[in-house]
Amino acid sequence: MTGGPDGPSGPASSDRGTRAAPHAAEADLPPQDDAGASGPALRCVNVVHVYGAAGAGVVALRGIDLSVAAGEMVAVVGSSGAGKSTLLWLLAGLIRPTAGRLFVHGRALGDLSSGDLASLRARQVGVLLQNPARNLLPYGTALDNVLFAQRPTRRRPAVKSARSRALLDAVGLDAQRDRVAGALSGGEQQRLGLAMALANGPAVLLADEPTSQLDAASAARVVDLLQAARKDLGTTVLMVTHDEALAAQLDRAVTIRDGRIGAEARAGQDYVVIGRDGALHLPPEVLDVLPPGTLAEVRRTSDGIELRPAGQDGDKA
Repeated sequence: MTGGPDGPSGPASSDRGTRAAPHAAEADLPPQDDAGASGPALRCVNVVHVYGAAGAGVVALRGIDLSVAAGEMVAVVGSSGAGKSTLLWLLAGLIRPTAGRLFVHGRALGDLSSGDLASLRARQVGVLLQNPARNLLPYGTALDNVLFAQRPTRRRPAVKSARSRALLDAVGLDAQRDRVAGALSGGEQQRLGLAMALANGPAVLLADEPTSQLDAASAARVVDLLQAARKDLGTTVLMVTHDEALAAQLDRAVTIRDGRIGAEARAGQDYVVIGRDGALHLPPEVLDVLPPGTLAEVRRTSDGIELRPAGQDGDKA
């Protein structure tokens, strides 16, 4: 889905065979900053988000710093309630942060009006929400939905139809193209939402649990489609997922714990992430050595630092 809670629309770009200007409607939006052309596709700077009234709110995100390069595929993982979906909604411009700044290809989302944000989602940022039904027009057919997502483009009707049929085939829904979207299963709706989010070849795809209701074969088809979008169009993908195997197939995975990015995995190697206030989230597998509440010493060494329980001699490390 692209367009947020009020309804789907699609981001604009090119399709194979008949290429339009990839993001021809960008002139409708305020200009990007100087870093937009060569900088990261997505950037979060000390982003905080609190739900509820002041003094009685729930802190969902606590100073998120994140940069995603153009064309990169990144998974966001973590336990339920960690703040993963909140981060995706913020980057989609569906909600505003309590503090901090967010950028999409150099454009500061805080400087955009609600109309500008809707245009950004309609033309440049594909969004797939976690609840499959929220991505769709329930009384339209599957084909109608993907055609609807292409409204912002200047493609000829025949080109839109061909693009829609190709995407439905790619997600395994060609045989269901004339079925009403509301009558599809949850997994079929999920795949249809992905087809809609990719209909216009978005510069950025934000996907919240895109395979949560799919079997292994359908999930693999989704990953292949995302890889093809990256290869053919340079699409940047930020995906929220609980599927560790899926996350491992992307370029890297960042873990959100208690509203902060606490860890990152790249090429099979796990790393911790130091927060801007020096905060450090230790991985669960070492908490038997340093349980929560432990008094610890931090010592500088010739090649880094050591973290050990207070009072422990160095030769016992």
